[in-house]
Amino acid sequence: GWEMLQLPLVVTAQVDLLLVLVSLLAFWTRLSHLSYPNAVVFDEVYYGQFVSLYMKRVFFIDDSGPPLGHMILAFGAYLGGFDGNFVWNRIGAEYPSTVNVWSLRLLPALCGALCVPLGYLLTLELKFSHLSALGAAVLLLLENSLIVQSRFMLLESVLIFFVLLAFFSYLRFHNAPSSSWSRYNWLILSGVSCGAAVGVKYMGLFSYLLLLVVASLHTWKLIGDKTISHMNVCVQSVHRVLCLVVVPVLLYVFWFYVHLSFLNRSGPHDQLMSSAFQASLQGGLSRITRGQPLEVAYGSQVTLRSSVSQPIPCWLHSHKVNYPIRYDNGRGSSHQQQVTCYPFKDVNNWWIIKDPGRQQLVVDTPPRPVRHGDVIQLVHGMTSRFLNSHDVAAPMSPHTQEVSGYIDFNVSMPAQNLWRVDISNREAESEVWKTILSEVRLIHVNTSAVLKLSGVSLPDWGFRQLEVVADKLFKAHSSSLEWTVEEHRYGTSQEQKEREAELHSPTHIDVDRKISFWAKFVELQWKMLTVKQEESEHKYSSSPLEWITMETNIAYWLHSSTNAQIHLIGNPVSWGVANLSLLAYQLLAVVYLLRRRRGLKDVPDGVWDQFVCLGCVCVGGWLVNFVPFLLMDKTLFLYHYLPALCYLYLLSPALLEHAHTHLLRYAHQLQHVTHQRALCVGALAVLLSIFLTYRTFCPLTYGSPELSAHQLQGLKWRDTWDILYRRR
Repeated sequence: GWEMLQLPLVVTAQVDLLLVLVSLLAFWTRLSHLSYPNAVVFDEVYYGQFVSLYMKRVFFIDDSGPPLGHMILAFGAYLGGFDGNFVWNRIGAEYPSTVNVWSLRLLPALCGALCVPLGYLLTLELKFSHLSALGAAVLLLLENSLIVQSRFMLLESVLIFFVLLAFFSYLRFHNAPSSSWSRYNWLILSGVSCGAAVGVKYMGLFSYLLLLVVASLHTWKLIGDKTISHMNVCVQSVHRVLCLVVVPVLLYVFWFYVHLSFLNRSGPHDQLMSSAFQASLQGGLSRITRGQPLEVAYGSQVTLRSSVSQPIPCWLHSHKVNYPIRYDNGRGSSHQQQVTCYPFKDVNNWWIIKDPGRQQLVVDTPPRPVRHGDVIQLVHGMTSRFLNSHDVAAPMSPHTQEVSGYIDFNVSMPAQNLWRVDISNREAESEVWKTILSEVRLIHVNTSAVLKLSGVSLPDWGFRQLEVVADKLFKAHSSSLEWTVEEHRYGTSQEQKEREAELHSPTHIDVDRKISFWAKFVELQWKMLTVKQEESEHKYSSSPLEWITMETNIAYWLHSSTNAQIHLIGNPVSWGVANLSLLAYQLLAVVYLLRRRRGLKDVPDGVWDQFVCLGCVCVGGWLVNFVPFLLMDKTLFLYHYLPALCYLYLLSPALLEHAHTHLLRYAHQLQHVTHQRALCVGALAVLLSIFLTYRTFCPLTYGSPELSAHQLQGLKWRDTWDILYRRR
């Protein structure tokens, strides 16, 4: 067999040296001196808190996005041995020697560095030359704001990486020969990247939808191709749907599955979730409710939590204080015992479920469960007053009825203390009322009004607790009407003194109760979309229209004693080029379309398709990542513009090549050469000025070298920029 082996063995490989060069430069600009500054920089204070909670496996909600981004940051921290024991309480706080700052920032920096070669490869897949690809890579490489955003524990660079990877791999699939089965690997990678982009930040959804539109247009064209058999068209279409729709959706759910499996401990955000969700976490509510009876029975002692009390929970409550005889506005009250909603655990939150036809307040053996539609009375555990409502205006919401603990003053106000149990999330008509799982409305039998939390705080006479009312004009599906039994035990003491001692004792026995992943997933989705953190006006917040002209900047970090500082400031020349190319493309597209409508084809069909594809991806990418911000009512920052900007950096060199190759050829031969040379000289001059501007702003990009106050003033190219310095 030795004769079969031809020597020498030769391996030939094609290496794109330009790609290698821009990749090395990207790694150098993003990864060098990554541990500097050794202090918390801008939004690291925000993401760091979540990383610490990950390290401790404590549940949290971040309304700004899904969990994959946090998982990636937490993985970087894990690689560096971070234990979560660092308090992220202020920007500029020094990291202790025990925290590996390099590993915290490594993964965003890697993603930021990989965006540069991806920009190069994506331009090639848009069918432009290696020179254009180099131009796109250089624009991405020398963009100061992208460098700053990549070098810290932030998520924009991760989002941009996955978005560029999704488009590159989709176009690589689309451009590959249709006979090649290996091209479907690219389609799967594109679907995975889309799922990852949406999993990092919800803004990734817009780029994903754009990619779906481009893929749909390509599929529509495929369906119209008569040279392909019906069977082949069906197979190809199904592959596209599986890879670009099913895979991202499954991945999105998978990120939450990992997130919820990993974060299984109770923490500061529990209160935002339902009682059932909280009971599934270790510690917290599960510690209190473990081993409670599931079915609410006559004689049960319960605490009733309002389903709407956000972000702070509150429980139906009463105490030995009456409503004032007259309110501040002179209106009279019933002077009955106050019933409120109290945001703290308290012995006065306990109520006893009583059968109206019997006197006893203990549970029978066997227990008689309360069912949907049953009429009950609610007795306040500590004061033995019945929960009552009547045709008296509520103290703060006079269009609704007052709710009180009934006291018989012999003033012709009879007790109206019967309530019908309405289980809103029941599955069967005779459903039993369940602890934690059932959402219940209590309908006042005499007036048909529903017990609800109005959400208004009572004045000092009501200890600033929240008002509870009975409302006749209720919306059918308002969560302010629903109550959940949170703590529950079977009452065993008929005598008041013994019962008070029983109510003061803890409730739990060791057993566990589970809630399904899908129930947790749906609830967490809903909470992330509806629960908004307090929006506050930020010193460095800005409006989207200020981003285009970069009228704004963000101070990310300032040294505690010197003038060394880091700012999110873009490369002004690059931003100018990006804006010009956006405008030029739109003007050119309008001219082309009008002339084509008149039957004048300025460019061959292949070139026109290339031009349209460039617009769909780059101008479309800019639009879907910029326009939504104009409609958002939230605090916005300059870094929100970076994904949109990256698309324009891909557009600029490609448009220049199009002009060079196809627009200048109409000129006279001699002029044609002159114009082409002028264009090349102009392009080189612009590239040189981009490089010089990048170098000029490097001290604000990397935080070193330290500049004098005079030099810093010289970098304030716009009056609206906020550059800080100490005069010395």
